[in-house]
Amino acid sequence: MILSSLVDHRSHAEIENTIRDLKYGVGLNHLPSGRFAANAAWLAVQVMAHNLARWTACIGLGDSVVTTKTLRRRLFSLAGRLTRKARRLTLHLPHGWPWENQFSSALARLRTLPLPS
Repeated sequence: MILSSLVDHRSHAEIENTIRDLKYGVGLNHLPSGRFAANAAWLAVQVMAHNLARWTACIGLGDSVVTTKTLRRRLFSLAGRLTRKARRLTLHLPHGWPWENQFSSALARLRTLPLPS
């Protein structure tokens, strides 16, 4: 009985964290339009972006606790430069960037995933 109550309480807390993350990490605290259809499309796109961020954190970083806002601030808004030389793309990261190792290891993990067929 007590274990069931603890599991239920934990799942409720995870749902509240997801709602908070959707509001403040993805931007669902302000819907862009007064029209229902436009807001429904906005919601669908934001939920897909949230799920992609969660999968990136889970698969790439091996971490499920980091918020979408933190991912966006640290990794997604990267001010890098992509260059092409001899038909090869190279990503130049900023010097002294504090999350360079975390980004590189996440990118390496994501590159090892098999492509869908």
